[in-house]
Order: sequence, then C-alpha cells, then structure tokens
Amino acid sequence: MKLETFLDGHGPVICRRELDRAGQRTLESAVAAGVLVRLLPGTYTYRDGASDLAVRALAVSRWQPDAVITGRAAARLTFWPTLSVDAIGVARRAHPPSALGYRFHQRRIDPDFIVRVGDVRLSAPALTAIDLVDEVGGDAIDTCLRSRAARLEDLWSAFRAHPDRPGNTARQRMLIDSRDRPWSAAERLSHRLLRAAHIHGWTANHRVAARGKEYFIDIAFRGARLAIEIDGRLHEDDPDIFENDRRRQNGLVLAGWRVLRFTYWMLVNEPDYVISTILAELASCRAVASRGTLV
Repeated sequence: MKLETFLDGHGPVICRRELDRAGQRTLESAVAAGVLVRLLPGTYTYRDGASDLAVRALAVSRWQPDAVITGRAAARLTFWPTLSVDAIGVARRAHPPSALGYRFHQRRIDPDFIVRVGDVRLSAPALTAIDLVDEVGGDAIDTCLRSRAARLEDLWSAFRAHPDRPGNTARQRMLIDSRDRPWSAAERLSHRLLRAAHIHGWTANHRVAARGKEYFIDIAFRGARLAIEIDGRLHEDDPDIFENDRRRQNGLVLAGWRVLRFTYWMLVNEPDYVISTILAELASCRAVASRGTLV
C-alpha cells in the first residue's frame, strides 16, 4: 500500500490492531520515516499532531476504550480551558504501560462520574475538581463552581462515591471550606474572614437584575442592600474586567445597592480593616433603615 494512500485514509489516530497485514507494514514504514509517532502501545498519530491535547486524548480512547482521562487534562477538556497540562492522567484497572506524556493510575471510577466528550471518556467535572485539590488546592473547586459545570452538592456526591482514597481528608476539609460556594481564592478568603468574625446574614454570588442587566454580587447583605465586591489581580490587570466592574458597580448603585470594594491584598494584609469597614457600613445601613421606619 502506498504511504500517501494509507495516510489519506486514516484520521489523526491510527491503531495497529485495526489494520490488515498490508496496512501494518505501511504503518511501520510511516513510523520509520518519521511521519507517524507512537503515543500509546499500538497507537500512533501524525508527527505534527503529537502535542495536540485533543489528539492525545483521543488516542487514549482508541487504545483502551474503557480508560478514563482524569486530572488536569479532564479539567482542561471540560470546565477549565486555560489550565496547563504536562501529562494526561489515565485511570484504568490494569498494569500501566510506558508512554511519554501520560500518567497512569490503577483506579476504579464510579460510572456515575464518567462523562463523554466526543469519543473520549473523562472523569466528570465534580470528581475532577476534588481530584485536583491535591495539586492546585481550592482553585479547582472555585473554578468548577464558577463555570457552573457542577454544583457543590455534586462535588460532595463525587467525594462520597470514592471513599478511602489517599488524600480524602484534605479534600473533605476543602469541601467544607467551600460551603459558601466561592468562585475564587479571594472570595474563599473573604468568606473565612466573615465566618471568623461571626458576621452572618450574607449570601455569596447573589444574582441581581439591575437596569436590564444581570449581575452576581460577590457577597450580598440582602436585607441591608449592601454589596461587597472582591477584586483579585485580574481586576487590575485585565482592562475588560476593570471596565466591566465599574459598569456593574454603577448599575448596582442605581438599583439601590451600597457597594464596598476590597482587594485581595487587603484581605491578606489588612483583614481587620476589611471587617471593621463592613461592620461600620452595616451599622450605617441599620441606622438609615431605623430612621426610615421612624419617619
């Protein structure tokens, strides 16, 4: 079989076991010529596509249909498109082979927490997020919740469906710390400060309709109509986020909300200032409400 004809008739991933004798010989010639490269045992792709995550993920499915992609690669392909991936995690209940760019785990994943993206089987976002706590801490949970790929309840279900795993104690602590559904490390820290100061009556990521727009207030004291906005580094470095924050604040003010803004630096270095400012504003809101009642 001519090499050109062979290559034209196959997709980005070629499996040796699916070829007849002539096709296998042509495959060997293509590998020898450096046109195709090995990804997994008996599984090859074009040299130009060997670094493409989607191609490498598809190779897992073609090599072993019951294997499940986990960890960073699963997150990247579902709810965290900007996450870096140095190696694709693969879960299967068999002896791991040798393959560059893949990391194998002998592990059973509950079928309820396996999803398909095309032909590729992945750990579901809820399970992926708690798995990644080992590597990236609460950012995995925050990003998953912010993307709405899973709810906090789904993460707890994924955790309970895989008991006795090494590292579950840390995962459980992080899930408990996520009970107010933070969407970022800065929000997570602000929730800790509020709880430590015994400040109650607030809701995280409260949805508000204002002047035809929909906004999510980072922390809302609904009774007082007080909005607490937490600015991470992106709020200062990204011009689009910076401009959108100002429009959102104006919309909230026009809708009758009072707004306080704090940076991540303030949360870390001046927590007393953050708490005292919130308490002072809450007291002011109560005083205004009291005067309105008397009138």
